[in-house]
Amino acid sequence: MKSPLNIFRLLLLLGFIYSANAQQNPVFQKLRYDDDVTYLKDSAKNWYEKIKYIPLSQNSKYYASIGGEARWQYTYTVNDKWGDESDEGDGYLLSRYLLHADAHLGAFRTFVELQSSLANSKIDPSPVDENQLDFHQAFLDIDFIKNENERLTLRSGRQEMSYGSQRLIAVREGPNSRLAFDAVKLFYKKNNWQTDAFFTHPIANKPGTFNDRFNENAQFWGSYTVIHKVPFIQNIDLYYLGLWKSRAVFDDAIGEENRQSIGTRIWKNKGNWKYDFEGLYQFGNINQKTISAWTLSSFACYTFENIKFSPEIGLKTEIISGDKNADDNHLQTFNPLYPRGAYFGLVALIGPSNLIDIHPSISLNLNEKLALGFDYDIFWRQTLSDGIYAPNMQLLYSGKDTTERFIGSQLISNLDYTANNFLSFTLETGWFNAGSFLKEVGTGKDYYYAALTAQFKF
Repeated sequence: MKSPLNIFRLLLLLGFIYSANAQQNPVFQKLRYDDDVTYLKDSAKNWYEKIKYIPLSQNSKYYASIGGEARWQYTYTVNDKWGDESDEGDGYLLSRYLLHADAHLGAFRTFVELQSSLANSKIDPSPVDENQLDFHQAFLDIDFIKNENERLTLRSGRQEMSYGSQRLIAVREGPNSRLAFDAVKLFYKKNNWQTDAFFTHPIANKPGTFNDRFNENAQFWGSYTVIHKVPFIQNIDLYYLGLWKSRAVFDDAIGEENRQSIGTRIWKNKGNWKYDFEGLYQFGNINQKTISAWTLSSFACYTFENIKFSPEIGLKTEIISGDKNADDNHLQTFNPLYPRGAYFGLVALIGPSNLIDIHPSISLNLNEKLALGFDYDIFWRQTLSDGIYAPNMQLLYSGKDTTERFIGSQLISNLDYTANNFLSFTLETGWFNAGSFLKEVGTGKDYYYAALTAQFKF
């Protein structure tokens, strides 16, 4: 295994080389196909900027761009799955490489991205940990309307999607392999609002090379509307989402799942006060059982700008439904669909289903490049008849043979260092104090982890 220290040294060198050669600092978006490199079209370009903006004709609407990123993440854990899988320390290195090419040809645009995810020294890695090489994105855009205030675009092909707070649809940034969809999407944007409509087949990663084929076992569709500058509430999201799976597994149901979700989100992400409130209801059926599930979440934080380190204090609470009664004709277990993988910390142990969560946090800006944060989560089962699940909805422990509600508490600290626009480092440590439920259904040992992440973008 390559030494993590040598990798971090190489990344640091590359980051400063790219930073020194960039006359203007780029802004890399979470969805890289949203990167805007047109600011380079009239500037004198060096070797780096020449690959970021490649003119294809004298017409400024014809250009191409090349970019990518590399991420190395060394993780050390103790007591995997609270001691049920291992009660010894285990260290492994995950690496992820993304390389994309983006060509704009007037009303047409094509974007292609390769992804390679490797797991070094990890025992029995999942396809999300290791997927040697595959087409991660490959789509075509056709712009029917595109001007400063209005846009109507049809996008077809393999693509990433991310909406709202990423509680339901995300790129799965935390795990090693990001998530994509084979999709057709139509989106319309005008002034302060945008609405998207899509039909997709989520990609199921497979170990190997160029074998992430069309997934016939799952369908995902819906519409998502965002309205900005709404009086009194700032921003509002309205959405409908549909899911079909040929086979789903819950504590009290196994079979073909057809689930519909309707919800709304009210949010504000600028200023000293920030907030995010969301409510969602799900209905449908699975194996002759009717689905009736729901979730409510709230988050509010305040930044003290005039105090040293500009502390930001926040409180998040969630209540997420679980199944009320075993062996009846109803299922109340909430399905989070395709959420961000690291839902409660980088090494996500439990997912957002059958859960009550209280989550205070504080973050400090130690200087312009260094930030420190602390998160404390307290978890209970929402219902005593249902178990707890992983972020991918794999059942971790059944709840049918215990009446214990308290799952445990988790303390996480993050130290983030942003060297420049190209390079960042994060040190995250976590301690999960196992509660009475985990002690009754399993070994119930406390879980510890530490992870050092280096990410380089260009």
